[in-house]
Amino acid sequence: MSGAEKEFNSMPTLGVNIDHVATLRQARGGNLADPLAAALLSEKAGAQSIVAHLREDRRHIQDRDIQLLKKNIKTRLNLEMSVNSEIIKIACRIKPYQATLVPERRKELTTEGGLNVVSGQKQIAAAISKLNKSQVAVSLFIDPDFKQISSAQKIGAKIIELHTGAYAEAKNLKLRKKLLQQVADAAFYAQKLGLTVNAGHGLDYNNARALALIPGLNELNIGYAIICRALYVGLFQAVREMGELIQ
Repeated sequence: MSGAEKEFNSMPTLGVNIDHVATLRQARGGNLADPLAAALLSEKAGAQSIVAHLREDRRHIQDRDIQLLKKNIKTRLNLEMSVNSEIIKIACRIKPYQATLVPERRKELTTEGGLNVVSGQKQIAAAISKLNKSQVAVSLFIDPDFKQISSAQKIGAKIIELHTGAYAEAKNLKLRKKLLQQVADAAFYAQKLGLTVNAGHGLDYNNARALALIPGLNELNIGYAIICRALYVGLFQAVREMGELIQ
């Protein structure tokens, strides 16, 4: 088997989002819920990257969290962020392994859709350029749409993360299969364009396995479901279970 064939047939790695550990901390203050401790434990349990979203309103992850994560974790730090100029400056200074650009609205509970790269090419391209100059790899969080994918490739993105929310929230099996195929087709198209393809949003212990079987996916990023599962079995076990499930 060639190196390319081996890579194509390998299962995706697991990125663990620790935002909601910070959500719990911010609800009461103090340090009993520590995002860094959660990240280190997740690494021990098999997470290959740690994901944290530094929102403009700082509703959960704080600037100091990102600094501590960058300094202390042994795997890759994937910083989710908007294209806000202040956040870009922070990312360029801290230099996470990867910055994942996402849309951000103040009133949303969680990220509700992918970036509109088609209409926002100029601003997004400028953000990619600034981050790349600081040796930060950039991923664009986009819907599984061919136009968005081709636009991402056109403005210089090397990595995309396909938004899997519609698939994860499908109300019946027929629709779920249709949306799973949509993600698979988008992943194949993106790979043909030379893009590295990650996926995430809304994934849990019931729907992640089918997505992990899509050929060529590089990484699945999962947070909320793991933190919820951790309430019953502990974080180490919750991460370990998800890692085994997608592998």
